[in-house]
Amino acid sequence: MWLRNRRDQARSDSGSVTAETAVALPSLALVLGAALWAISVAAAQLECVDAARAGARAAARGESLEAVRQAAGRAAPLGAAVSVTRDSKLSRVTISASIRPSWAIAIPPIPVGASATSATELGVDG
Repeated sequence: MWLRNRRDQARSDSGSVTAETAVALPSLALVLGAALWAISVAAAQLECVDAARAGARAAARGESLEAVRQAAGRAAPLGAAVSVTRDSKLSRVTISASIRPSWAIAIPPIPVGASATSATELGVDG
């Protein structure tokens, strides 16, 4: 009797694993996609920081402002805006970009950016 009840229960539960998996897999895929998207935004932010620092160092050394823009633009995320200001005391580079996932057009872009300031070396004109 006891063995028969266990078999009947096993038969009635056999479809529940399939149903739970059908619900769990799309949820897991959504969480994985969100995590990968967050990592790509963080990576773009770090690219902006690195580009701004490199540009500020180059501007402080006295490189031409166009060369500084180009160098910072190469290190920045694709489509980033680069702003460079330099005077006799400080050189400042600002990078800004909007990051949007290529797989979801409906998601609004996330703005990322960074700025870096460096002391301009003596003898460098503003």
